Amino acid sequence: MMLHSTVDAVTREVIRKSAPTRQAYLARLQAARPDGVQRSAIGCTNLAHGFAAFPASDKLLLREQKKPSVAIVSSYNDMLSAHQPFERFPAIIKQAAREAGAVAQFAGGTPAMCDGVTQGQPGMELSLFSRDTIAMSTAIALSHNMFDAAVFLGICDKIVPGLLIGALHFGHLPAVFVPGGPMSSGLSNTEKSRIRQLYAQGKIGREELLEAEAQSYHSPGTCTFYGTANSNQLLMEVMGLHLPGAAFIMPGTPLRDALTAAATRRAVELGSSDAAWIPVGHVVDEKAIVNAIVMLLASGGSTNHTLHLVAIARAAGIVIDWNDFSILSSVVPQLTRIYPNGNADINHFQAAGGPGFLIRELLDAGVLHEDVTTILGKGLRAHCMEPFLENERLVWKPATQNSADEAVLRPGERPFSPEGGLRLLTGNLGRAVIKVSAVKPEHRVVEAPAIVFDSQEAFLHAFQAGNLERDFVAVLRYQGPRANGMPELHALTPALGSLQDAGRRVALVTDGRMSGASGKVPAAIHVSPEVLAGGPLGRVRDGDMLRVDGVRGVLEALVDEATWQARTIEAPPAGAHQLGMGRELFAMFRNTVGTAEQGAATFALPPVLPGRVPDDVMLPADAPPGSDEDFLARPN
Repeated sequence: MMLHSTVDAVTREVIRKSAPTRQAYLARLQAARPDGVQRSAIGCTNLAHGFAAFPASDKLLLREQKKPSVAIVSSYNDMLSAHQPFERFPAIIKQAAREAGAVAQFAGGTPAMCDGVTQGQPGMELSLFSRDTIAMSTAIALSHNMFDAAVFLGICDKIVPGLLIGALHFGHLPAVFVPGGPMSSGLSNTEKSRIRQLYAQGKIGREELLEAEAQSYHSPGTCTFYGTANSNQLLMEVMGLHLPGAAFIMPGTPLRDALTAAATRRAVELGSSDAAWIPVGHVVDEKAIVNAIVMLLASGGSTNHTLHLVAIARAAGIVIDWNDFSILSSVVPQLTRIYPNGNADINHFQAAGGPGFLIRELLDAGVLHEDVTTILGKGLRAHCMEPFLENERLVWKPATQNSADEAVLRPGERPFSPEGGLRLLTGNLGRAVIKVSAVKPEHRVVEAPAIVFDSQEAFLHAFQAGNLERDFVAVLRYQGPRANGMPELHALTPALGSLQDAGRRVALVTDGRMSGASGKVPAAIHVSPEVLAGGPLGRVRDGDMLRVDGVRGVLEALVDEATWQARTIEAPPAGAHQLGMGRELFAMFRNTVGTAEQGAATFALPPVLPGRVPDDVMLPADAPPGSDEDFLARPN
């Protein structure tokens, strides 16, 4: 299938504007490539420290300095249901590595906070910055310089982007990402949303609400709605960092364990000196980043990735911005409906055909690059597969030809929409993104008076007092990364949803986030520049007419120019969001963070080095596979 001309044009532009920093990144990657196993470069004292606590057989292999050592970097904790299954994974990985003639070492852990626990709490203001903290923790784990490849255990929100950013700063190492899988389906998403709105309206109590929530989030595994966690998993699939079809296999099953062992064997192969070198910095190239944006759009994925993908690309020396998302959205068909874009959950999506079906349909539609290198050492077509156990042997089969439920997953020729689920908004209020895939067409344009708030609490007090029974655009300012770490604002969703259901025309405009659970109310989010950085959203006053137009891509205050320019930008309340719940430790992040459109990153692009970069640092698109045999075809 010929590549769509718009996808081709966007990719060429990304390659053009990234050329200096990408070449600098690749030169640095090439310089870090070792001769032989990595640990041969360190001294005997260092090496002895590195294997002192290991069993004799593992210690012997590490002393010989011939077989690869695979790092395990895990974000395990049992506060996150999605990460609790990772408690068992290191033992599986170590045994699989031994059986493959290598050694796996638990290199380090990273923090992993649950946004579901911290929503609406002060701790939520650490959430976005936890991504770069995780990247730094990953760097510390890999800094021992003992490793020839790495497996990364993570699923949720900021955690997978942080692990990948950290991995890309060790871009010379092969990397395999290992998911844990979703929990089984619980209370339906429609019923959960209904009960939340009843609670926001004061019609039921906390006990009824807690019972509904406990029926929704009830066991180990990823939350089953299509938020950032499950968006992460689809992006790892399409970027070729998972074994095919690994994303949504439930934890605690024989198939899940078999996939974890197989991922380890692949990491061993990639880390072996006689295998083709496929480092993560070559897998994540410009085409892979464009593929990730396309998958995000086609699936109606998390708006958080308008930050995270920018930061991931930046870590690999690649420059993208919201224009790239917007242009691609105009040609990428939307092929899924998973809550909040529909009623189904991620398990329904998997049963309907899953990632392999979706990747194949997007390839056949000409909107994905097939000629990329993945951890299989092949093009993306090799990932249009689904894993199975047959007689206790792991095998892959081609993804189903037909969707089992076209209310959830459709073929490319019958999309839910011919365009993707995200839009870029521009105007005199700045630049913002809006997720329209879950917003009904009749609600995508709102023109109404502004009501300005400085906190979620102020909005909720006004709602509970009955002061919002009218058409309005809520302006929630001082929620950007510099101001307070750019928290998610889901506490507003039930209230806004109930007002919209009552016939009010409402919208939200904020320099904060709404993320993967962005729902049925139009929300212009990530407004950039943020108010604390001088953004024009700080000029809005109560009663100004605002227009949020998710169809034409407009975000503007309908105020005459002279009045608008004469206004000052109001300062935030003194001392707010600086102290308590550990926030004082993150002052350096608030002081150095970039804009939302730059990924809200605290690290710089690779410095451009003087002199010409050798041509041979570029990995050709037809790079050889990691071994002579087809990994998917042989017994596992």
